[in-house]
Amino acid sequence: MTRNLFVLLLLAVPATAQPQAVRDHAITLDDYATLALITELAISPDGKQVAYCEARWDKADDQRKADLWVVATDGKGKPTRLTGDRANDRHPKWSADGKAVYVLGNRKRDAETKPPYDGKTQVWRVPLNGGEPQAVTKVDGGVTGFGYAPKADILFYSTDSSATDNDDFTSLRSRYKLDYGHGTRKTSEIHRLDLQSWRAEKVIGEGRYVHEFAVTPDGKRVAMITTPDDTVVKFEGQSRVDVWDADTKKVTVTDESWRKTAASPWPWLESLAWAPDGQRLAFCTIFDAHPAEIIIDTLQGGTWTAERMKRPEEVHVRGYGSPLQWRTDSALVWLGERNGSVGVRDYDASEHKGYPHTVDGVAVAFDFAGSHWAMVDGSLSTLHLFDETHSRPVHANPQTHSWKRPTTEHIWWKAPDGTEVGGILELPPDYKKGDKLPLVVGIHGGPTTATYADLNYDAHNGRLYFAAHGYAALFPNYRGSTGYGDKFVTDLVGHENDIEVKDILAGIQHLIQEGIADPDRIGVMGWSNGGYLTNCLIALKDPPVKFKAASSGAGILDTVAEWGFNDEPAYPMVFKKGLPWETPDVYRKTSPIYGLGNVTTPTLIHVGGGDERCPPGHSRSLYRALKEYKKVPTELIVYSNEPHGLTKLSNRTAKMAWDLAWFDKYLK
Repeated sequence: MTRNLFVLLLLAVPATAQPQAVRDHAITLDDYATLALITELAISPDGKQVAYCEARWDKADDQRKADLWVVATDGKGKPTRLTGDRANDRHPKWSADGKAVYVLGNRKRDAETKPPYDGKTQVWRVPLNGGEPQAVTKVDGGVTGFGYAPKADILFYSTDSSATDNDDFTSLRSRYKLDYGHGTRKTSEIHRLDLQSWRAEKVIGEGRYVHEFAVTPDGKRVAMITTPDDTVVKFEGQSRVDVWDADTKKVTVTDESWRKTAASPWPWLESLAWAPDGQRLAFCTIFDAHPAEIIIDTLQGGTWTAERMKRPEEVHVRGYGSPLQWRTDSALVWLGERNGSVGVRDYDASEHKGYPHTVDGVAVAFDFAGSHWAMVDGSLSTLHLFDETHSRPVHANPQTHSWKRPTTEHIWWKAPDGTEVGGILELPPDYKKGDKLPLVVGIHGGPTTATYADLNYDAHNGRLYFAAHGYAALFPNYRGSTGYGDKFVTDLVGHENDIEVKDILAGIQHLIQEGIADPDRIGVMGWSNGGYLTNCLIALKDPPVKFKAASSGAGILDTVAEWGFNDEPAYPMVFKKGLPWETPDVYRKTSPIYGLGNVTTPTLIHVGGGDERCPPGHSRSLYRALKEYKKVPTELIVYSNEPHGLTKLSNRTAKMAWDLAWFDKYLK
């Protein structure tokens, strides 16, 4: 398929007409539990069907779990659910004959203690004819990942185990099973399973931890992102791409010359993707404080050569798990961010040039086979199917057709230094121009990411539900956010708690000047870096905007403690331009703890009890300062055992209920 046809499929194809529903349902917090999320998809080899994983909340387990579905790409027939046993099926890959889909899943039968029905992760084969999923692996302790080589009908799977380093204290570590800072670690092995003979053998065991791996279609090579152990601090900067060759049985490291000109010495590597011929390999390098990049390694004459993919300066690679996929041996498809949208983009590695946006909206996943394409849009998780003549949406959430939806718009304003800043504005469905509304400012985390112009019901930063309850809601993409040019991202380095704070304040003042926001009813909230910036804003001395309420979620308070206790210490080192003893003035300036004497804003505080990214000590310190010493109205909510992002439905619902009650009390 030519590039021109690729553009035609995704831009010029008319959408199948959809009936307009009557929007008469006022959105409630209970509606959040009804939302499905399409997480992954895969088109069949003949392009006639799409398998996708649809995650829904399981109220009994208080978790979101995925089932496997399939739908025809020609627009005929309804989606069919292939699994319904709440096994959290994921990572779908079609069998070579197109008669089944392989997935990872966790299946549990009562009183069963042995694999494959002990609840551990195994590889399963799900037939299209409606039969029961069949266990492909039955590994004690489960598997951690898998890859499939359709041309050889071979499956690879990975397992993890614990290892103890050999040093002067090995015997003590072995004798006393304690929590050690180092000396014990997790390592990985990769096994090859012939699906014809069912013979399995270990083929890779290098004493390193495998974060992810990808297999060539013929099964001749396996690419792996590996680190010395499974800790985040090793993943930052010490991750590398290894390739195993089936002919030589050896593992080699790909060309790392790209590191010499990398924006930072601490990249995260992810999203491995082989070209169909196995001669090119692409992966993402994710940086704190710098735009993500795509590296393309080409194998010629037994030697790997790395190339940094060229991209427009104003378009950023969407990182953090976004897919990469080769359309041909030289054409790579990726997701690019620009001005609050995410589009599918094309890059030709042989011509060394890319092509412009082909899809508007907020793309989160895609796949293709021949002339058939599929894409998941982030707006209420809609699957779009394309061919030469039609495009057709598949709605995972048809119940939302009756929702009274807020209006969502990308807007612009100017920062004090003249920089154009963008963000997302949500207004109530019945908003009338001239009405002054209470304003909630929802600040995204990262900060090297962005808020997008999609319909997204988000428990962490207030998307959708505040506007649905009569508030104006602003989600600023402040300096450091992606999708607005490279300089816009890197300007934040060395200037935290400064220029991005001014960007946010300027956005609020813009809405006040526009007559949308009531200056006497301004609130602010956020999670992670959004929680940190909430802390920064309420700690300002004589701010131009008076905050009447705040909700700080998993917010950093002391950046020296952030470096010491955070599981990713490279983050503060990049933004503060050094270690705490090298740039102490920067660490102090960026720490809102020193401004807590200025706080008068009633502040609600949330944090996960098991958060290693923004540990609970920051939130507890903020609570102590406000409750015991400043006598400012405050509440602290600790979500037991929750990690950096809340995973349980009950906790997300509780957070939204508390946030609404808090802002209703102080802003309405």
